[in-house]
Amino acid sequence: MNDSFDLVVAGGTAATPSGLVRADVGVRGGRIAALGELKNAKAAERIDAGGLHVLPGVIDTQVHFREPGNEHKEDLNTGTAGAVLGGVTCIFEMPNTKPPTLTEAALKDKLNRAGGRAWCDHAFFVGASASNVDTLADLELLPGCCGVKIFMGSSTGGLLVEDDATLERVLVSGFRRVAVHAEDEPRLKERKAIAENARHPRAHPEWRDAESALIATQRLMALAEKTRRRVHVLHVTTAEEMALLSEHKEVATVEVTPQHLTLCGPDCYERLGTKAQMNPPIRDERHRAALWQAISDGVVDVIGSDHAPHTEEEKAQEYPKSPSGMPGVQTLLPLLLDHCAAGRLTLERVIDLTSAGPARIYGIAGKGRIALGYDADLTIVDLKAAREITDADTASRCGWTPFAGMKVKGWPMATILRGNIVMRDDELINDPIGQPARFLETL
Repeated sequence: MNDSFDLVVAGGTAATPSGLVRADVGVRGGRIAALGELKNAKAAERIDAGGLHVLPGVIDTQVHFREPGNEHKEDLNTGTAGAVLGGVTCIFEMPNTKPPTLTEAALKDKLNRAGGRAWCDHAFFVGASASNVDTLADLELLPGCCGVKIFMGSSTGGLLVEDDATLERVLVSGFRRVAVHAEDEPRLKERKAIAENARHPRAHPEWRDAESALIATQRLMALAEKTRRRVHVLHVTTAEEMALLSEHKEVATVEVTPQHLTLCGPDCYERLGTKAQMNPPIRDERHRAALWQAISDGVVDVIGSDHAPHTEEEKAQEYPKSPSGMPGVQTLLPLLLDHCAAGRLTLERVIDLTSAGPARIYGIAGKGRIALGYDADLTIVDLKAAREITDADTASRCGWTPFAGMKVKGWPMATILRGNIVMRDDELINDPIGQPARFLETL
C-alpha cells in the first residue's frame, strides 16, 4: 500500500458521506486517496486543520461572470477569484453574455478564455432560443457544457423563450436537466408601468409580482410533465411556487439564493436602494419564511448565488433604468455558515445544498463529496470565526456587496482544488489552475 501523499489535511473534522468524523484526508494525483489516521504518512505538504471542518468543495451552479462583452463588470478571472476566496471550487456560468452562448463556437470561446485564467473548475450553460432549438441536443453534450438554460422572462433578444410552443420544442430537444428562470414575460410587460411610475426599487416586487413567477412555473410544470423532461427551477422566491413544486418533484428540482433567504423587503429597498434590485425580486417576510420552510421540508435541492455584478455607477441610475443583479459568489458560503450558526439549518444541510445536491442533480463526475477516488476539492472552514463582510474585501470587479457591514459567524479558511491549495487565510495562492468540469451523462 502506498502511504505517501501529495497533500495531507490533518486533524480536522471531515464531512464524509458517513457523517462528520475526525479524519485526516490524504490526496494523491489530485484525488482523495485515504481517509483516517495519517499522522505517520509521508506527505509533500500538510495542512493542520485542527479545530476546523473540512467540507466537500462548494459548487455554485448559478453565476454571471460577464465575459465576453461586459468585462468592466466582471470577467472569468476576477469572478473565479471571488469564488475561491469564498470557498467555491466549481462554478456554472450563465449564457447571457455578449454574444450569448448559443453555439458551439461561443461555448468553445468561453472555455478558451477560462484556460489559465480561471481559479476554480467551471462549466458553461448554453442558452435556449428559437434560433438554436434544433441543435440543443448536440450542444448539451459538448465538453465543458453543464446543460441548457431557459429564460422565460427577464432577458432580451435571442435568449428569451416566452411562448409555450418554443418552450415545448426546447424541452423535447435533449435529455439533460434544463435550468429555468421562470417569470412570465407577458405579465412583466403588462405591469412595467408600475415600476416606471414609482421610480423607486421598492416597487420591484410589485412590478415583478409573485403571480408573475407562479404563472411561469405553472406553465413550466405542465410542459415538463407533458414532455417528461427534467427541469431545475432557479431562484424560486414565492410561497405559492414552493407549494406547487413540492407536487412535481419527479420532474422538477429547486434552487434558492442566499439573497432571498437573508434580505427582506421592503426594508432592504429602503436601506440598499437599487443594490437590492434583482430578478426575481427580494420579497416580503411571508415569502422568505416559506423558502426556509421549503429547505426544512426538503423541497429545495440547491442554493446558488446568482452572482450578477454591475458597477456602482450603473446601479446608481434611476429605477427602473438601473440593472438588476448583485454579486454573491464570494459571500455564498459565509452567509450559509452564519445561518447555520443561528440554527436555521445544519452543517450537513449546507453541504447537501452546495456540494452533494449540485453534483447529484447535474451529474457532475468526481465532485460533491469527500470519498475515495473523488476529486480532492475541499473547503476548510472555521465555524467559530467572526468576520465582517466588506466592500474592500470583494474580489469582484464591481467592488461592492449588498452585505457590506454584516457580521457573520463561520468563514472559509482554505480552498483546495484537486489537491492544490488555491486560497488560504483570505489570500490567493499560486496561479489559476481551473479546468472544465466533467459530467456523467457526457463521459
